[in-house]
Amino acid sequence: MPDRSKRRIITLEVINGKNLQVPSRRVPAGIYVFINVDSRRCWKSAISVLSSDHSVVWGDTVTLASHTSTTLSVEIRASYELGRMLGGGEVIGKLKTSGNKLLHHGDEPFDISFPPVHGSRPSLTLKVAVVHACDNQDDALSGSLVYCELGRDTDGGHVRFAKYMTRRCRVFHLNAALQHFQLVLDRCPVNHPDHGAALTNLAYAHLQGYVHHDLQDIDTTTSFFREALALRPQGHLDHLLSLYNLTEALTWRHNNKSTDADIREAAQLYHELLPICPEGTYLRSIAAGTNGVDYVIQSCYSLPVDGSDEGMHLRRIVLELCPLGHQLHIAALSGLSKAFKARFDLHGSTDDLDKSIELGREFVSLSRCLEGLDTDCRANTLNYLGFSLVARFDHQGKLSDLDEAIHLYEEALCLWANDVGREIASDNLGCALISRFNTGGDIDNVTRAVSLLREALMLRPLGHPYRHITLYNLAVALTTRYDHLHVTEDLDEAIDRYREAFQSMRPDDLERHTMCLNLSPGFMQTQENEDIEEIITLCQESLAALPSLHPVRHFSYVRLQKAYLYRYQILHDPADLSFAIKNFRLASKHPTQGFPRRITEAVDWACQAEVYQHESALEAYQMCFELFDSHVMTQSSIISRREAATAFDDLRSLPVGAASCAIRRDNLQQAVELVEHGRGQQWSLASRLRTPVEDVESANPTLAHDYLELSKLISNAAQSSAAITDSAAADQAATEYRRLTRQWEATVAEIRGLRAFSRFLLPPSYEDLQAAARQGPVIILIASQYSCSAIIVPTSGGPHHVPLPSVTLVDLTNLKNRFARAIRHASVMGPKVPRNDLIVLLRTVWDEIMLPVVNVLEHVLELKRQSRIWLCPTSAFTSIPLHAAHPFQTNADGSKERCLEDLYICSYTPTLSALVRSRQMMKKRVIPSFATIGQGKPGTGKGKALLAVDSELELVHKLVPATANRTTISGDVATRTGALEALEQNSWVHLACHGKQDRTQPYNSHFVMKDEHLTLLDIMERDIPHAEFAFLSACHTAVGDEETPDEVIQLAAGLQFSGFKSVIGTLWEVDDAVAKHVVEAFYKNMFKNKDGGVMDCTKAAWALNRATHAVKTKVPLEQRMVFVHIGV
Repeated sequence: MPDRSKRRIITLEVINGKNLQVPSRRVPAGIYVFINVDSRRCWKSAISVLSSDHSVVWGDTVTLASHTSTTLSVEIRASYELGRMLGGGEVIGKLKTSGNKLLHHGDEPFDISFPPVHGSRPSLTLKVAVVHACDNQDDALSGSLVYCELGRDTDGGHVRFAKYMTRRCRVFHLNAALQHFQLVLDRCPVNHPDHGAALTNLAYAHLQGYVHHDLQDIDTTTSFFREALALRPQGHLDHLLSLYNLTEALTWRHNNKSTDADIREAAQLYHELLPICPEGTYLRSIAAGTNGVDYVIQSCYSLPVDGSDEGMHLRRIVLELCPLGHQLHIAALSGLSKAFKARFDLHGSTDDLDKSIELGREFVSLSRCLEGLDTDCRANTLNYLGFSLVARFDHQGKLSDLDEAIHLYEEALCLWANDVGREIASDNLGCALISRFNTGGDIDNVTRAVSLLREALMLRPLGHPYRHITLYNLAVALTTRYDHLHVTEDLDEAIDRYREAFQSMRPDDLERHTMCLNLSPGFMQTQENEDIEEIITLCQESLAALPSLHPVRHFSYVRLQKAYLYRYQILHDPADLSFAIKNFRLASKHPTQGFPRRITEAVDWACQAEVYQHESALEAYQMCFELFDSHVMTQSSIISRREAATAFDDLRSLPVGAASCAIRRDNLQQAVELVEHGRGQQWSLASRLRTPVEDVESANPTLAHDYLELSKLISNAAQSSAAITDSAAADQAATEYRRLTRQWEATVAEIRGLRAFSRFLLPPSYEDLQAAARQGPVIILIASQYSCSAIIVPTSGGPHHVPLPSVTLVDLTNLKNRFARAIRHASVMGPKVPRNDLIVLLRTVWDEIMLPVVNVLEHVLELKRQSRIWLCPTSAFTSIPLHAAHPFQTNADGSKERCLEDLYICSYTPTLSALVRSRQMMKKRVIPSFATIGQGKPGTGKGKALLAVDSELELVHKLVPATANRTTISGDVATRTGALEALEQNSWVHLACHGKQDRTQPYNSHFVMKDEHLTLLDIMERDIPHAEFAFLSACHTAVGDEETPDEVIQLAAGLQFSGFKSVIGTLWEVDDAVAKHVVEAFYKNMFKNKDGGVMDCTKAAWALNRATHAVKTKVPLEQRMVFVHIGV
């Protein structure tokens, strides 16, 4: 018999649901299934999150009663709370069934469908089974879902609200829903656990009423959502949905009121929401969709570009919301790039500008390879990157930036199909070409700029919001061309264009205050007095309205100094000159502008102070040097430092101009300091990074260690950057270099804070520089447009001024050219043919330059014959063989009048600091080792064979004392690497090979080896403190750069910088067949006591002096003169 203690019951598994759409279209927290038999027996599944495909997975099982005929109510409901529920939520679908009907489906899963919602039928997948249970086993159905009064009122609100949303928005349903939700909220005070849910229900109904124009108040709605979010912090089950609800309110308020703060906050909320919102959920699909975050992102693009911290934060958020692959990623990159540029405009930080360009390169690269991107969008990215590059050119003066920008503008102009794009590209390209003309002087650039700006003006007719910009740019282009070609029509049109631009602007437009920035002096002089008065007034108004660090202040200072200076030229009121100088000073010091602009102002200040003999001239010169020092320090490679030096034409004459100014004011010590500060800045900067710090080490070992490590890192970064050709990589290297530089400068500041180190690495004082004259006087030859003279720095006491009244800068330029021709002519003459041209020139050097100096040495300083002297030529003097000055006269008694080298032992020094540094390094003496390096057969295309090289090396090897370790490198082993190793491993070096001066890039000047060239850069990279002496038996090793003669960029100076204290170099081409005579005589004098003598590099100048006297009958004059001594 069957067991009567058991009975049959039904289990129902709720597997999943599909096509689950909420009637009110409100985003639910989750979906659940509710089964009801009667008021006492009901069941609720777990609340599961709705998927993006409107499906839900449950897998919950319920046990039904054994009475299969019992009617069941099955409902699908949307819950708006994942945690504690307020009410039963919104009904999605409802149907009635029975156990019998369910059993008809057997034991396989089956679907039941519900009435359609928004065109789709919701369905549930179920599975039924029959099991036996004991009589005393309870049914699973229970009264677990108990409706309280709050729940009933809330559900009543949901029903009314769903009717409002599905029945053409009948307002009485909305009002009824609001009454229900308000009633619930009134019963849920702030500390009630359902307060947040009640707030959210009421706020959402308010929001939809606002969206459908049935309610006007959006502010209260937003505050309700914000309060609800505060009650549901991160970690709360309903935090995600509360975040989303607040973004909805904010975006709708922004949509109707255009409040920027709302869209900024919405972006911040999405930035918090999306990373924690699970993929595949319905909430994620809505939040990440077109009406969610994409709308917010698009709205952010319409916001003004803002360089504030808040603006930068927003753009970073937008970029994070649009990762690589997102359709708006390029636009997000562009937005952040523009924000960095805006912050640069506000504060002038180069790092911000570099970051803007880095992001610009990224979005340009992506736009070029992204299929489907329209050409106008691609052109726009090119144009903006070009704009940022031009800004960096203006700030830093890097010509490569300007060239790249012009290339990008050209490409954009070809791509742009619409007039709006073409007007922008034409205007930008025209302005960039004007800048290129200002740096290169090619008038074709200006002519094309005028043409492009005329085209842009045609595309910007009367009434166009940017017409005044193109009018102004065209005026600048025309005045630039007028200044070069002096065509009156250009100036007349420029005046008309400028006036039209000025008149078309509103009186309160800030751009009116900057309008005259690029107008030339020629243009200023055409203005009426009342125009100048108006310019002054406008600038004063601008300065009164702007904060102290606003970038536009710089331009107002520039315009004011021009206006005051022009008015001074007319009225001769000293007050105007004082005001002009004051504004020169302010413009030069204003920190928001890059060094190139500030240097330009300081140089102009110095020039005008000289013209009008104003007392601020020396201050202006000092400002120039300080700014240029700082500018060079920002350059991340050795090559870019030289480019920075050549970018300012007037800067080349400043060191001698400053010295001349100080001389005219009877301040000889300051003259020495200024000429030293302004010259050899490339070497000075590099030397700072190799400054010995033994004294600092004894005071603060940690600080000394930090300084040395940072100096090494900066030096390595500068040298490695020289080889980088990729623009993006170069920018990254420059950013890293500036980071290291800031750390280095901070460390130097700490060292200066130590007792007794207050002048650490500051420009040397006269007392510091006088150490260069410890072994004999130093003669500084100064050639400026104002005067030519010499300053003798004696071993002790103050300097002596030697006027050279019969010499001018023009005379020296002519003398230099005549020497070059005479040397070329002598090179093809026979060895016995008199060098009459050279004799005439050397007599001129003696009579007009060196004789006045010798008179002071002999009669004032009473310097003994055969004493050491050092020549430190500047400017045009650097190209004249001063050491060979000779009277070529016979005295009455038949004796020959003595020449300079008969009287003294002459050496050269690039700067006084270089000589001081070499003397300081003499403390480190080592056991001498001698390397002879020769390459007489460099190979095809590298110069003719030097047949005497091997015999010269053999000769030197024999003459070197046996006490020295001797090495010879020649032939196939005389490679670049082999030569560098020999330089590093030996304290004495003799190098015989071809030497080549690179006139376009002097750092590429080199010695010709078997494989690769041994360049000046290679030599500078080495730090060889134990090195002592180098003989450079090669051509052009002591010849500097014509563009920057006062930088003394040459092979011999490079060896001195790397550590060789005493160097013999050459001024022009060497004939190896006769040079060996000088070499032999030199080493015989150098090592007179060959077997036991001490190898002393300080004897090199004397040995060279003796050698050139000894070979007079064997070696022609120009081949004796070619060798010079540099160093100790």
